[in-house]
Amino acid sequence: MPNTILRRIARALAAGLLVVGALAGCGSNDSSSFTELSADEVDSLYYMREEEKLARDVYLALYEVWKDQIFSNVAASEQTHTDAVKDLLYKYGLIDLAANNPPGVFVDPKFQQIYDSYVALGKQSRQNALVVGVTIEELDIKDIAHWLTLVDSDDIRKVYESLVCGSRNHLRSYYAELLASGGSYVPQFITQPEFDAIVGSPMETCG
Repeated sequence: MPNTILRRIARALAAGLLVVGALAGCGSNDSSSFTELSADEVDSLYYMREEEKLARDVYLALYEVWKDQIFSNVAASEQTHTDAVKDLLYKYGLIDLAANNPPGVFVDPKFQQIYDSYVALGKQSRQNALVVGVTIEELDIKDIAHWLTLVDSDDIRKVYESLVCGSRNHLRSYYAELLASGGSYVPQFITQPEFDAIVGSPMETCG
């Protein structure tokens, strides 16, 4: 994955170059500290906080256009996802860089660009909006799989495994709607066999 502003800020935090925890007004009563985490684990938390917010914000924007309940329902699920990562940031005394950002605003320019382009695409037609949903969930699955190869902390792994389970369910939902609308999709971020295995299997119960 390319370097990002989020990664540079995260590494500064891990090095103790920024004030964290209670001074930021967002610490928890948990005694855990970001010093217990590897640089990759810190990076992953900042990255996934914004990526899950991205999914929520895009779906909220597309719901406003199409008033299709699937976007509202999945956006609500994505809210729980981004909150789960936020809770980990607080647990480890890390500043939540996304805390004061409204929907559609991101710290990392990469996510800002993705948001702007996906919302613009999704506004063109309902079918395009469903393609955007499938694409975001596929991207999420790919990114979480990457982070799981680098994360050792049990609590972070547990959250990520729950997130990727949810993303598989969201992918199934969006893809089924896309097919019903007469659309099609070619995977961009995972292999065709991986994609087929997900959409060809039943919904999961995620922790």
